[in-house]
Amino acid sequence: MPQIMSTDNPALDAQPDRVDRELIRLLQESGRMTLAELARHVGMSSPGVSERLRRLEQSGVISGYGAVVDPYRLGYRLHAFVRLATFSPVSARPELDRVMERPEVIEAHHVVGEDCWIFKVIVRDTTHLEDLLLDFARVGTTTTSIVLSSPVNGRAVTPADEVGGAEPAGGVR
Repeated sequence: MPQIMSTDNPALDAQPDRVDRELIRLLQESGRMTLAELARHVGMSSPGVSERLRRLEQSGVISGYGAVVDPYRLGYRLHAFVRLATFSPVSARPELDRVMERPEVIEAHHVVGEDCWIFKVIVRDTTHLEDLLLDFARVGTTTTSIVLSSPVNGRAVTPADEVGGAEPAGGVR
């Protein structure tokens, strides 16, 4: 998972400008666009777009490229969220690492609150889910929610300063 961090290079910490934002939007919409297509959309040359993408990749704004795969078409009929409260954070770590390596675990989030972890999992059916939950039970207590539908899924990320809401810490924008 990408880490959010500051660099020692101010050029890499610079906020994306209008063209960068449009490139980011276009790539999230269609990651297979060619440099020529991207260049046409933003009114630049292909080498100029290539340089901007290189800079966005180097700064970590673009952290990778990949295919969006439909788990249902690969045989995973159920999606679920498993919340886990570990028995002991230290002694549970080897088992927890083993659970996180299972291919059914497609997201893992270490969180603050009553539960220590939230996992997004995909399984074939309830029998498969039961088998997976047995592994989780070696680590702690679980609460599982099966997903009925996902009305918002894979939404493109919009730069934070374009989204309304509260002022950042210190009131600086």
